[in-house]
Amino acid sequence: MGLDMGSKTIGVAVSDELRLIAHAKETIHRQTKEKDLETIAELIERLDVTRIVVGLPVNMTGTLGAEAKKVLQFVQDMRRTLPVSIITWDERLSTVQAKRVLLDAGLSRKKRKKVIDKTAATVILQTYLDAERIRESS
Repeated sequence: MGLDMGSKTIGVAVSDELRLIAHAKETIHRQTKEKDLETIAELIERLDVTRIVVGLPVNMTGTLGAEAKKVLQFVQDMRRTLPVSIITWDERLSTVQAKRVLLDAGLSRKKRKKVIDKTAATVILQTYLDAERIRESS
């Protein structure tokens, strides 16, 4: 499962069983940390998730800003409470890629706003899956 962490929403994507293709799943509207963790735990159980890839918003310079530090804190909370492997993945430009995909698909601004987070999660998860496949074949 891939997650794109935002301050108001969390985009969710999942892969197929062969871990080849990422698919947008849903957008979680954030509430409290506890409720967000509970919602993610429910998804883990319902979708039989074994690993979570969390997008880490690294600055273009490679440094970690305030948003990245918030994500890392949430990842620590996830690791303490969730029964799956959790990794972070550099998400630089994932939202830009997601916007491009949605623009190319001809979605209106209103429709893009509704799906941008789960589309960004899909980009994050897909880049991770592709990198893992390359790593395993070399």
